[in-house]
Amino acid sequence: MNREEKSELLAELNGIFNESESVVVAEYIGLTVAEMESLRKKIRETGASLRVTKNRIARLALKDTKFEGLTDQFKGPIVLAYANDPIAACKACVQFAKENEKLVIVGGALSDKMLTINEIKELASIPSMDELRAKLIGLLQAPASKVARVFKAYSEKEAA
Repeated sequence: MNREEKSELLAELNGIFNESESVVVAEYIGLTVAEMESLRKKIRETGASLRVTKNRIARLALKDTKFEGLTDQFKGPIVLAYANDPIAACKACVQFAKENEKLVIVGGALSDKMLTINEIKELASIPSMDELRAKLIGLLQAPASKVARVFKAYSEKEAA
């Protein structure tokens, strides 16, 4: 990798760290190509993104960002999961780590707060924004459909 490619990667990673709401750092020692592809697919399904990068460049990209506290976690082969949704990256990584013990979550951050592994697991148990919206819509529609059923039953009763 030449200097120009490194500077492009540095700028790209810096942009990722500045735009993302949450970041999860995990070790992926021993994952096969098929398992890594499965992880990428799971991450994409939740609306998050995954990136394997050089640790030194990632540490440089973290400077002057809200995730600067993650610098110490970049040791060994590291993969970054990041998203604008505060829960998406955590949920996908925790679910995959349950299925495959080769992915080990090292830590993460939400906005400017550094997260422990237990906090990441807690965040993963929270329903996503889409799930919460679906529940809210269901709750809002339920009374209207009940009222419609009552009126329909009443009109059928009157007709009989």
